[in-house]
Amino acid sequence: MKHLIKNNKALPLLIAGFTTCLLVSASGYTKNSVNAESNRQVEQKKPNFVWLVSEDNSKDYLKLYNPKGAEMPNIESLAEHGLVFNNALSNAAVCSTARTTLALGAYPAKLAMEYHRPYQNINLPEGLSTISDYLTKAGYFTTNNYKEDYNFVDPEHNWSASVKGADWRKRKPNQPFFHMQSWKTTHEHKLHFPASDVKEHPTKHDPKNVALAPIHPDTELFRYTHARYLDLHQKMDEEIGVIIKQLEDEGVLEDTFVFYFGDHGGVLPGSKGYIYERGLNVPLVVRIPKNFRYLLHEDLQGKSETRIDGLVNFIDFAPTLLKLAGLQGSELQDGQSFLSKDLSLPELNKRDTHFAFADRFDEKYDMVRSYRKGKYKYIRHYLPFNPDGLFASYRYKQEAYKEWKDLYEAGKLNDVQSQFFQTKAVESLYNVEDDFYETKDLAQLPEFKNTLVEMRHTLQKQLQSMPDLGFYPEYHLAKEAKEDVIGFGEQSKNEIKTLIATADLSLMPYNKAEEGLKKGLNSTNEWQRYWALNSTLAFAEQAKALVPLIEKIKQTDSNMLNRARAIQYLALNASKPPVTDLQNVIAQSSDTAQILTMLNIATQLHDALGVTFDIPFRKEWQKPGKNVKNSKENWHQRTVYTWFDARITYLKTK
Repeated sequence: MKHLIKNNKALPLLIAGFTTCLLVSASGYTKNSVNAESNRQVEQKKPNFVWLVSEDNSKDYLKLYNPKGAEMPNIESLAEHGLVFNNALSNAAVCSTARTTLALGAYPAKLAMEYHRPYQNINLPEGLSTISDYLTKAGYFTTNNYKEDYNFVDPEHNWSASVKGADWRKRKPNQPFFHMQSWKTTHEHKLHFPASDVKEHPTKHDPKNVALAPIHPDTELFRYTHARYLDLHQKMDEEIGVIIKQLEDEGVLEDTFVFYFGDHGGVLPGSKGYIYERGLNVPLVVRIPKNFRYLLHEDLQGKSETRIDGLVNFIDFAPTLLKLAGLQGSELQDGQSFLSKDLSLPELNKRDTHFAFADRFDEKYDMVRSYRKGKYKYIRHYLPFNPDGLFASYRYKQEAYKEWKDLYEAGKLNDVQSQFFQTKAVESLYNVEDDFYETKDLAQLPEFKNTLVEMRHTLQKQLQSMPDLGFYPEYHLAKEAKEDVIGFGEQSKNEIKTLIATADLSLMPYNKAEEGLKKGLNSTNEWQRYWALNSTLAFAEQAKALVPLIEKIKQTDSNMLNRARAIQYLALNASKPPVTDLQNVIAQSSDTAQILTMLNIATQLHDALGVTFDIPFRKEWQKPGKNVKNSKENWHQRTVYTWFDARITYLKTK
């Protein structure tokens, strides 16, 4: 769906034909639209929308998708009158980036919004706003209870109300509404319990009967953690049931499209934050109201449970609501509606592509992109020397995470279970229909070569066309892209194409990549040097002939991050002690976000080589005092403090 919106403040095209006349109908919606043939006003009813969002859970925790999942009668009742999507996919595996995608219907990776809780929120580009902003300006009463957690600066009219306890009941008589409500009942922090709970707090679900993922060790703690998470799903289902009953009691249920979904996958170890299916593939149920079935193709009118196998992306959610509300979207949106009068079930099932991204998640940096077409999924690790299991403080508050790592270090895991703590392949290919947990990499098998190359090229074109701004470090985007992210992307398109090509040198055999690596390391462009260093790190010891060039970067590069990358390569592959050099480089940097990136390098060296670092804690990283007024800015500063405090403390441990 591509429509022009030139001014997201006035939105004249968006609301044309809707607010021309605002007359209230008896059924609760507005009268207003112009019949193109007779130019007379006719009644146009508007549906309500409710998004019920459970945090951090993938689909396999629900019996609706998995016989070993939790029974959730309220969600199952929604399914009886609607649609169950077997392949609903977040485009990111963590909340702020996933919610940014939901709100905008556009890829955050092209908007400099791909980092989880970015060091600096980015302004929305002209011509793109949030689904709540669009609906508010079109006459809807929009409420959020109450989590926001976006990576952009909020528009002025983002919600009619976004506070704890907000709901639709304060709307004007018969005003259509959009309500979003999130539940932390299944959030990651609910599994931050002491190990003693395994004995002292029994679960309703029997740990002996849970179906453990093959990536996890079969231990009492992992079984207990899984069972406890199923219990939390049933508690959450009860809480959602209260909202469904409220809609029914107030007589608006059959006027309301009710969406239930997870905000991304999770949350047992190795899921949330990682763009494997377990971190992306979420439950999605849409209840179709009787009074608005006519808005859909007869295949999808929700008269009984209908299963849909086609791939639905989070970028599609905002365009879907706009379509159902009879409104136009933005040319900057990347998604397409998955509910409309002219979209049949067979056509919906033909949708078979999905793009996902992962960059910084809390204090842990990475850069991963994936492309799925049908049953095949291609994953490109741009920093393969960073293991998935690289320390991140919030993850390791979960006892199961700690046990998993302890068992790895003790050599008690099999190859599949150990993979999480090891360096990664530069690219991987999986058949996710047969291998949901992505344990069997097909990339090196000759019979899959054509599929691999085709999907690799498709992803390369995707990243170039967006363009993907993740090829610049976060601190650079915070300085250069905040005010005009689309203009920055257009100006940088050719450079990004070069950076992608430099990064993709790591896909070649070393003897074919060496000249390109030398050119990149000698480049006058700091970001080409940066990606040449990353590619060189991917080759590890194969690239030792380049040590003199890397030594030069370590000593003279104007970019402190490049110096830190050079130190990382020399420590891992040329036995050069890294501690003093890296501490000195960090001391010379005054950019907080740049330093956070370099602390990630220190963490990788700490884990790989067993070295420790003593980094002084700076005044600018301190959290606000207890008496400072709570605000979004202060909340963010507390978050930054947590990242630095956790990293610096960890780097001192042996």
